[in-house]
Amino acid sequence: MLDGHLLLGWLSFTVIVYLLNLPGPTAAYFGLTGNEPLSILPLNSLPEENMGRAHYKLCDRLKLEKKQRRMCRRDPGVAETLREAITMSALECQYQFRFERWNCTLEGRHRANILKRGFKETAFLYAISSAGLTHAMAKACSAGRMERCTCDEAPDLENRKAWQWGGCGDNLKYANKFVKDFLGKRSNKDLRARVDMHNTNVGMKVIKAGVETTCKCHGVSGSCTVQTCWRQLLPFHEIGKQLKQRYETSVKVGSSTNEQPQPLPGLNDQIPRTMDLLHIEDSPSFCRPSKYSSGTAARKCYKDKNCEAICCGRGHNTQSREVTRPCQCQVRWCCYVECKQCTQREEVYTCKG
Repeated sequence: MLDGHLLLGWLSFTVIVYLLNLPGPTAAYFGLTGNEPLSILPLNSLPEENMGRAHYKLCDRLKLEKKQRRMCRRDPGVAETLREAITMSALECQYQFRFERWNCTLEGRHRANILKRGFKETAFLYAISSAGLTHAMAKACSAGRMERCTCDEAPDLENRKAWQWGGCGDNLKYANKFVKDFLGKRSNKDLRARVDMHNTNVGMKVIKAGVETTCKCHGVSGSCTVQTCWRQLLPFHEIGKQLKQRYETSVKVGSSTNEQPQPLPGLNDQIPRTMDLLHIEDSPSFCRPSKYSSGTAARKCYKDKNCEAICCGRGHNTQSREVTRPCQCQVRWCCYVECKQCTQREEVYTCKG
């Protein structure tokens, strides 16, 4: 379960992110790497007669760059896919960090301040955002929600037969092309810009590495005289798990003053794995309220699991409460589930201030 409430929906993709003492633009802006507040966007409030062009209004509310707005408007499915990608990325970020001191707080001020720095958390936000858009776009194609793409176009798979038998490959090829075009090329003259772009690419590469081929047999009495195959992406929860692992092993490069920056992967033997996330300065502790987080006071924790780490050695409070939940549920004919209501006492642990 996710702790707290998450307001999600629309977000600026084009805000300028500055890094102290690191001049120059950063890499592509998308999803959680914007600094405007996340909020619910009421799509269903538009009159029915205008629904045919409803995506125009959503594209305008996203405050995209000129090229991005054009890409958004030319296909009715793009706007909702962008919105879905943001929602999916935010939920996954909070899920992966639910037991950590930094629990992926997306409140605008805290997130904006983190994005001004080159922390490990910044690296994760760039990676999960690009991964979310790539995943959502590939799925939107295979689900038939897009006008400009359909099933996977891999030449080695029998897509027409797969479609006929109910299988449709996730179109990663189109998704990668769209994301690269949508995010555009940014300056890579300074270390921060190169690191941001690298982490953005890591998110896309993790999606690509997780493609699986699914096959289905057809024939008399279950024989496999005909086999159709199509490619599918891993569930996004698995993508988030892999990116969290890369966050844990993120490699520090360069210096916070941008003096004599160390080259990125591929230019020397310093960083042998190009799938690593990169950061350029150490993260704060996130223990006390600061411009990067609200601290961990009053945060819920789990005894013998993470209270010691989250509470930063300050100890925790214990409260006992009664909760009522459905229990002993049984399926009744036909067709409903009947449950009893059971009351039990449970203990809740929260960090001391």
